[in-house]
Amino acid sequence: MDGRFINVSRETMIAATLCYLKREGYTLMIHRNKKKNDIHKSKWNGLGGKIEKGETPEECVIREVYEESGILIKNPVLKGVITFPEFKGEDWLVFVFVAYTNKKELIESKEGSLSWIKEEEITRLNLWEGDRIFLKWLKKDRFFSAKFVYIKESLSHHSVVFY
Repeated sequence: MDGRFINVSRETMIAATLCYLKREGYTLMIHRNKKKNDIHKSKWNGLGGKIEKGETPEECVIREVYEESGILIKNPVLKGVITFPEFKGEDWLVFVFVAYTNKKELIESKEGSLSWIKEEEITRLNLWEGDRIFLKWLKKDRFFSAKFVYIKESLSHHSVVFY
């Protein structure tokens, strides 16, 4: 090396949370049908969003669930992490949580339409292909680390390690 600084470009990864809020055999899902240019447009999803500067994943998921539903959750349980390389042009690292509530009243969400869906009906919704796979893992007593690779909007392949 000649001592000169070598400029190395680093790609960034977006950190986010995803929460499946449960109540008496139902899960709160959001139909992403309100925002223009939503990367999840027309899909059903759990609640969550990007981790803000200085936030822990737990602080983020509590804030996001409250902002999107009006429900203040306590003690969300981290079930796993998922990487989504080049998902819609960005690399994502998503912390997946489950939380429980006895409240059913919801606010009007800016993100989409909220609905309490019976557990057995969730996979009938318009979900991302990978969601049908990892939603089953939320019932396990094991932590998971997974990667889901999408090409355009189709799941190409995935991998997982359970701990």
